[in-house]
Amino acid sequence: MKKVYQGKTKDVYELENGNVMLKFKDDCTGKDGVFDPGENTVGLTIEGIGRENLKTSIHFFELLKQAGVKTHYVSANIEDATMEVLPAKVFGKGLEVICRLVATGSFIRRYGAYIQDGTPLPGGYVEVTLKDDAKGDPLITSEALAALHIMDENMFQSMKEQTLRITKLVADDLAKKGLDLWDIKFEFGYNNGEVILIDEIASGNMRVYKDGKIVEPMDLTKMILGE
Repeated sequence: MKKVYQGKTKDVYELENGNVMLKFKDDCTGKDGVFDPGENTVGLTIEGIGRENLKTSIHFFELLKQAGVKTHYVSANIEDATMEVLPAKVFGKGLEVICRLVATGSFIRRYGAYIQDGTPLPGGYVEVTLKDDAKGDPLITSEALAALHIMDENMFQSMKEQTLRITKLVADDLAKKGLDLWDIKFEFGYNNGEVILIDEIASGNMRVYKDGKIVEPMDLTKMILGE
């Protein structure tokens, strides 16, 4: 396999059949050793979290498949911590899409003068950032994405609608286990003329609370998988 990209939480390889292999790592985003899905740097390493993130991704990708949502997911090998996916072109140098159901984290750091931490955001709020570590993953609007020829308005609307739908499916699934989803981070790509969900749907990419307390990634994975 040929490595084509080395990411923060996973590496990407080309397969001979034209698909792509994702190799999950044990690194998590955060700052000063504290997990934070909204951060753009690796803040800590949790042994075994790569394999656990893969298990969680399989759980949710299968859930989406049953709901008729197309994604890049093909198959997975838990032992090797790898997932085979359809090839997809990223938008620009990569976008991150965050759906917030509750105001917290970087949202409060930006807008805390107008809203209290923990305030619900009815219906969900979708924001997009450019993948750019040096600039701190700046927020970008649909108009700016179009002006920069990264993504046109139709693609953006498709991405936004899918984000809201997928977030609701994930949130509803978590709610069955007594878990409250506060926010979740996604990535989308372009495959055969369609905007589809790519990357992963893992504990390390979402902020979840139970009984008013945040759930750590490894604990969350166990709750999601019923372990």
